[in-house]
Amino acid sequence: MRIVIGEDSALFREGLARLLADAGHEIVGRAADAPALVAAVSETRPDLAVIDIRMPPDLTDDGARAARRVREEFPGLGIVLLSQHIETRNAVELVAQGGFGYLLKDRVFDVDDFLEALRRVAAGGSALDPEVVARMLGARRDPLATLTARESEVLSLMAEGRTNLGIARRLWLTERTVETHVGSILGKLGLATGEEHNRRVLAVLAYLTSS
Repeated sequence: MRIVIGEDSALFREGLARLLADAGHEIVGRAADAPALVAAVSETRPDLAVIDIRMPPDLTDDGARAARRVREEFPGLGIVLLSQHIETRNAVELVAQGGFGYLLKDRVFDVDDFLEALRRVAAGGSALDPEVVARMLGARRDPLATLTARESEVLSLMAEGRTNLGIARRLWLTERTVETHVGSILGKLGLATGEEHNRRVLAVLAYLTSS
């Protein structure tokens, strides 16, 4: 996999590059600020961009805004945002398009999970940090408030980008039981009809925008 890294901390950037290179990936670009990131992606056309949300020049959400820009230019580009803090404002639009991940930086140190998340995103899936998902559970508005505790668990795992089979394994349920829960969730959210992938995305968006 060909990867561009956007990270202003040289220590973290080079450490991440070494980790990914050791895992067999090719680092085709490194950027210390948002404009350099956009230029690196345009020049190298990578499979995946790993981007810190807070980058120069403003050190606010420059990385997230750069991510949206390169996604507009390269719709098939996988994007993983990294952050030390939970900030969801820019994530909603990107997660709806697929090929997107949002992970806390601490998650990088769980190497196997981190590498699996990158592979999933590069393949067009999603990877939302469980801590981000858990934070969003606390302040839901109707109709999400009508979900049962188990349905909330299932939706939380959907927001992490897991398939029905993956959810079943995590919750020690049968896949058929998970399908039933998903159907109930989509019904309560008014998403009973439409293409399956799009309905799941809309359910996750409802979940994300409820906080």
